[in-house]
Amino acid sequence: MWAWGSRRLISLIAIGAIGAWSQAMITLALVLTALLFCVVIGLPMGIWLARSPRAAKIVRPLLDAMQTTPAFVYLVPIVMLFGIGNVPGVVVTIIFALPPIIRLTILGINQVPADLIEASRSFGASPRQMLFKVQLPLAMPTIMAGVNQTLMLALSMVVIASMIAVGGLGQMVLRGIGRLDMGLATVAASAL
Repeated sequence: MWAWGSRRLISLIAIGAIGAWSQAMITLALVLTALLFCVVIGLPMGIWLARSPRAAKIVRPLLDAMQTTPAFVYLVPIVMLFGIGNVPGVVVTIIFALPPIIRLTILGINQVPADLIEASRSFGASPRQMLFKVQLPLAMPTIMAGVNQTLMLALSMVVIASMIAVGGLGQMVLRGIGRLDMGLATVAASAL
C-alpha cells in the first residue's frame, strides 16, 4: 500500500517538476468528467439492455459501430453541432469511451449463475432486490473492468480531442509534433 502511494506521489511531483501540472490537471478534469458521464449513462443502459434482449439486439449494432469507427470521425459532427473547446472534447470522449462499460455491464449481469437468480426468486426477492443484492454485486468485477476500459479509452482520446482546441496534455503533444519539438511532445507524453 505504501509503495503504491509513494509511486503516485513521486509521479505527481515529477509532473509538477517538468512544468506540465496545469495541463495535467485540465486533462485529468476532462477525463474524469467524461468517465463520470460514461458511468452515469452506461450502467443504467447496460442494466436495461441486460434485462431486455430485444432492446439489446437493436442497440448492439450501434455499439459495434461506435467501437469500430475511427476516433477522428466523431470530431466532424461534434464540431458542427457544438463548435470547438472543452465541452465538445468531453462529448467526443463520452461517445468514444461509452461502449465498453455498456457491454461489460450486460456481460456481467448475464453471467450471474442462473441457480443464484432462481434461489433469490424462490426466497421471495423482488426484481429490484434481485438486481441490487444478487446480480450487481456478482457482476461488479466485470463492471469494474468496463470502467477500467472506459477510463483507458477516455485517456487515449486526449490527443485526438486536442485537434478541436481541447486544452491539456493532448494539446502539448500535438503542438510538439506540429513544431517537430520532440522535447515538448516527450514532456507531455511522459506526463500522460
